[in-house]
Amino acid sequence: MREISGGVCAPRGFRAGGIRCGIKASSRKRDLALIVSDRPCAAAGVFTTNRVQAASVIVSREHIAAGTLRAVIANSGNANACTGEEGLQAARRMAALTAERLSVPGGAVPAGQVAVASTGVIGVPLPAGAIERGIAGLFAALESSAEGHDAALEAIMTTDTRKKGGAAEIEIGGAAVRIGGMVKGSGMIHPNMATMLGFITTDADISRGMLDRALRRAVRRSFNRITVDGDSSTNDTVLVLANGEARNPPVETDGAGYEAFASALESFCAGLARAMARDGEGASRLMTVTVRGAAGEDDAEILAKSVASSSLVKAACHGADANWGRVLCALGYAGVPFDPGAVSVRFASPAGTVLVCEKGGPAAFSEEDAARVLSQEEVEILVDIGGGGGGAASVWGCDLTCDYVRINGDYRS
Repeated sequence: MREISGGVCAPRGFRAGGIRCGIKASSRKRDLALIVSDRPCAAAGVFTTNRVQAASVIVSREHIAAGTLRAVIANSGNANACTGEEGLQAARRMAALTAERLSVPGGAVPAGQVAVASTGVIGVPLPAGAIERGIAGLFAALESSAEGHDAALEAIMTTDTRKKGGAAEIEIGGAAVRIGGMVKGSGMIHPNMATMLGFITTDADISRGMLDRALRRAVRRSFNRITVDGDSSTNDTVLVLANGEARNPPVETDGAGYEAFASALESFCAGLARAMARDGEGASRLMTVTVRGAAGEDDAEILAKSVASSSLVKAACHGADANWGRVLCALGYAGVPFDPGAVSVRFASPAGTVLVCEKGGPAAFSEEDAARVLSQEEVEILVDIGGGGGGAASVWGCDLTCDYVRINGDYRS
């Protein structure tokens, strides 16, 4: 897989753009984004597991059921969640307005080919009038360039401090296939799914069924393995659109073509997931927790999530405190059987690696060395359960800082 430029506009036949339409009066940033394919796309999506779901999630679930999309319209500044029938009407109106603009004489685009996404404050009516007034300018802003990608990405960001997106190219059957993507998410992040919006484009020729299978595999090992604060949102949405412009041999069954695409998509999504964890609200460190030696991958994932989700572990990470007892404690309440007397724990970073726990007890180590290792921007907690199993998994999180409380204490203002 080769990294390229262009983001969601890197795959052939896609355009993107973003404008400010004034959804949140106190913000001066772009707040309305659009991604469009020049032709209908096979599409797949994964959505929040929260029982309280935003209007955009309800509408996009309905639209993606048919398996074909032409566009995604998304806003920031307002989640359009817990807004009742009025919110549903506003989400449907967003899709209809987009479809009308995409339609040409003799070639009407149904509203069902437009997905909708929203992010922002919950429980506040969406100012649909601002979106309606901005729709013409939004279409005028569309570009098939990195600039179009950047504008759309800015328009979906809320408390994010970094733009998170990219593009890559792989080969399938001798044809160059491109994948582009963007994500937003900084707080209210916890599996399954992490609070986020994620839009992925590809020019791969792949059936809807195989695309859905590849996306679910990728999400399981990427966006479902990040945690910032233990809260799962009402709006989580990950969509992938494939328009077939790469002209690769069609991927319709298992085989080398599917494995090449699925592996690339998984790796691509993992990179975006890491970027989200690194940009956790108030975070100063990316924390990767890896568990090995478990009976299976599922057990290793549960154990790693328990450690990465622990507020005490996250606080110790922020303080560069080698408090490995908190790691064992979090393993112990994960609900997975293991022998505490066989566990070893190491802390690692670009500054080195320190063994802090061996066979369930303290290892001899220098507190100064451990503090130096844990003071880096990216740190790892490496756990070997000692069970001799082949199960392994990594989960990404971040430290817990005073800034997290500050950010969320005045989020609505």
